[in-house]
Formats: sequence, C-alpha cells, structure tokens
Amino acid sequence: MANFLTKKHLSRRKLLRGGGVALALPFLEAMVPASTALAQVQAMPKKRAGFFYLPHGTIMNNTPFGTDVDQWTSSGAGADFRMGKMLDSLEPYKQYVTTFDNIENTAALGSVHTRNPATWLSCVVPGTGSIPELTTTLDQVIAQQLGQETALPSLELATETTIQVAAGNGGFYAVTTSFSSPNQPLPMEFNPRKVFIQLMGPYDTQEERTRILAKNSSVLDMIADRTRALQKELGAGDQAILSDYLDTVREIERRVQIASDQDMSGIDVPTAPVGVFENFDEQITIMYDLIALAYQADLTRIATLVTAAEGTDRTYPQVGVNGGFHPVSHHTNDIARIQDLIRIQTYHMQHFGRFIKKLAETPDGDGSILDHSLFLYGSNMSNSNQHDNYPLPEILVGGASGAHKGGKHVTPPPRTPLANIHLTILDKLGIGQESFGNGTGILTEV
Repeated sequence: MANFLTKKHLSRRKLLRGGGVALALPFLEAMVPASTALAQVQAMPKKRAGFFYLPHGTIMNNTPFGTDVDQWTSSGAGADFRMGKMLDSLEPYKQYVTTFDNIENTAALGSVHTRNPATWLSCVVPGTGSIPELTTTLDQVIAQQLGQETALPSLELATETTIQVAAGNGGFYAVTTSFSSPNQPLPMEFNPRKVFIQLMGPYDTQEERTRILAKNSSVLDMIADRTRALQKELGAGDQAILSDYLDTVREIERRVQIASDQDMSGIDVPTAPVGVFENFDEQITIMYDLIALAYQADLTRIATLVTAAEGTDRTYPQVGVNGGFHPVSHHTNDIARIQDLIRIQTYHMQHFGRFIKKLAETPDGDGSILDHSLFLYGSNMSNSNQHDNYPLPEILVGGASGAHKGGKHVTPPPRTPLANIHLTILDKLGIGQESFGNGTGILTEV
C-alpha cells in the first residue's frame, strides 16, 4: 500500500477545497490505515441501493402470441441460467442478476396508471383523500438506515417530467415513486444541471450555488492546485482512480454546460418541459452518469430513477419507433406494435446495462461499486395493453457486499407479493424488518 511506511491515511470524508467549492473524493487505497484490514476501518466500502422504474411493463408470455414474442423471461440457474433476450446487455454481469416469475402487486390493481409509480416501492393501497396518504417507500426506509452518513440521504430523479396527462393529471401517486413519510411525496428531479449543482456545490442555498458557479463554471478548475498537491501524495493505483474520477466529473460538467447553453430565445417553452436535453439519449445517459458519480463520491448511497414517465408520449426514432411510448404500449395485440414496444423496452434496458457496466468497472475497496450495491429494475405493470399487474417484470442486480448471489431465475408460488422482493432487499442490505407493505416474507431462494 502507498501509505504502508508513512502510517498516514486520508479521511473517507476528505474534500478537495478551493475557490469557494468543495469536491468529494472516491474511495482510495490511501483512505485505509496502514496494516489494517479493510473490513475493520470506517473507510470500508458501503452498501448502496438503487431503484429503476420502467412504465408500461414488458413483453413477456403475456400476449396472445405467448413465448413466440417473449423477450423478457429468463430460466435456469448457474451454468444453465439463460436471461431473456431483452436483458442481453446484462449478459457479462449475469452472476449479479436474479430474475423472477409470478410477482404481483395488488396495491396497484384497477388503477390503470394513477397508482403505479407510488405503489411500486410501497405495496400499499394509497388513500383517496385531498392529501397524500401512503407509507414510507422502500427507498426511503433504506435511506433512513444507510443514507445518514452521506451529504444526500437519497436521490430521486427522472429522465423527463413525471406530470403526464395520461397518468392521472399529476395526482399524488402518479408523479413519484418515493414517499419519505406517509404524507410526504418526494419530487423527481429531471433537470441534470440542478442535480449536478446539488452534488458538486454543497452550499446552504440555491443562490449561493448559482453565484459561486457563475464565477467559474468548472468545479475542477477551482480546485486545480489542491488536486495536483493531493496527486503527489498518492500511489500509482490511487492516482489512476482519482484521474478517472476527475475525468468523469469534467465530462459531466461539459455536457451540463452544453445543455445550459441552449438558446431558448424565441421558443414558447411549455410549463412542463420534457427535459433539459432535447436529445433523449443524452438526457437519459447523463442522469445515469450522475447517479454513478454520486455513488463513487459517496455523496449518496440510495437513488431512484424514473426511466420514463408514467403515461409518457415520448417517441423513440433512435430505435425506429415514431409512435409515443404510451400509445405504442396499447398495442391491441398487433404484432408490429408489439415489436415497436419491444424496441423501446430494450432501449431502456441497454441504458441500464451501460450503467451496470460503468459500476462494474469502477473500483471500490476490495471490489467494484457493483459488488457493493443492490439494484431493483422493473415495472408495476405487466401487459400494458390490459393495464394489468401480473406477472410483473422485476430483476435484482448487484453483489450487496456478498449478500446477493445472482445467476439464477427464481420461480416463487403464483401471485407472490412484490413486497416479498422488497423484504428480501432489506434483508440483503442488513436492514432487519419483519414486515413491509403486503409482504408475507423474504424469498429464501434469492
């Protein structure tokens, strides 16, 4: 180790400061005291959790065409584990992947779209009054336990505005997946510049962040002298990790600046704009990258991303689909429309796969960020043409610091509550909880 002889080490909470800003650091070898086992130090990698919500279900064996068009369902375990074609982007990481059959969420039954987002992580039927009435959602239960040592207990993000006409006109339960308490829904932020400032500009008010960043648009330029000094103290391995991390920050800065420089003069901007980036590839990519950056810098350990809004009419010409996501989801059992929907769903999975690849390649103590994380990717709808909620497409990805062993397809009894997956996630993250939502117990096969 670089610090073996000097007996000096960096604090895990060390920040690079300069020019009125501070930048968190990734996990470095120099943060472990000399001759100390990683598991015995406060700097050891921490478990992370993430929740990635896809509206409108997936094409499984849930249409009249049966298995002929099923692009989602997996089978087997170990060497015989075969993931559905839609999951091809996860193939290099299938030892981290668990897929499921027979999952249901009765809390969303009969609601069409209006309860799907909020009940995905709660599994509780919400109230019908004039104020929100649900429960603390899974991500926030975890944040209360694992998110108290970080600058941000959790991140709640979306790739576009979640206020969509087709999803209940912005009702309490259609616009967010996250409730910090039974009466407190959390907004989903879809402006990447605001997220970046939240992560990289730790000031008390938005006015302070804006004023500081206006003086110098690059956080890295403002801490350049301190960065050079720190690099001289690090070993070769830590220098490479720090360099890659700073390159990531710089690239995100560059893309955020491009977005903020868009000339909106003469344009009638709607009250609910789709997003900052006109190009959705760039928008969804940067939201995933911001989550990865937040994990790497240990700015948060819990994140939730709505990958597309419930009821969205967004088109996907980049994969040859000119119809909107929501209209296409009502495929009326037309094979051409089903194939279009498969293209959209595969597109979203490919972006999630890119995110998983990034985390698998990001060192974190004795492994990677993926080794120390557990992610749920899925939907609260099954066959979008019928607005039903069984069987739900759900997958777990990540090592959870050794607590989760993937490489298998789990087939619990028919109509197993989605909340049983949630209880299993809590168990894998070391958060003992006897009940959650309408769950009946953990899934011991996971």
